[in-house]
Amino acid sequence: MSSPRRPTDPSGLERYYVLTGGRSGPGGGPAAALDVATLVVSRAAPAPGMQPEHEEILRRCREPLSVAELGAHLELPFNILAVLLADLLDAGRVEARHPLPESDTGRGPGRALLEEVLRGLQRL
Repeated sequence: MSSPRRPTDPSGLERYYVLTGGRSGPGGGPAAALDVATLVVSRAAPAPGMQPEHEEILRRCREPLSVAELGAHLELPFNILAVLLADLLDAGRVEARHPLPESDTGRGPGRALLEEVLRGLQRL
C-alpha cells in the first residue's frame, strides 16, 4: 500500500513562500531600486550551504545579466527574484547597477537610436 499523496500547489505559491521565507518584497535599501533592466553581477562565488537559488544567481551573473533575463532563466517572477537579490545585495555577494551610466540618465536616447527604431517600426 502506498503512502498518502500530499496535494501539490500548481500555482507555485507554496514554493515561493519557502524560497523567500514568507517575504513578499525586497524591503528597503538598494534592492528597492531594482527593476527589470537593472544589471546584476556576482562579486563572490557560491558558498557551501547557500540556498540553491542564491547559488544559481551567483553562477549565472558572472557576467552582467539583467533582472529580466535572470528571472527568465530561473523561471521566477520579478518580486520573488527581487527578494533573493536583496539577500545577496545585503550580503555584498552581488552588485546591481542601472544599465545606463549616470551621466546619460535624463538625456534620453540619442537621435541615431531613435531613427533606427523608427526605421524598424516602419518595416513591420
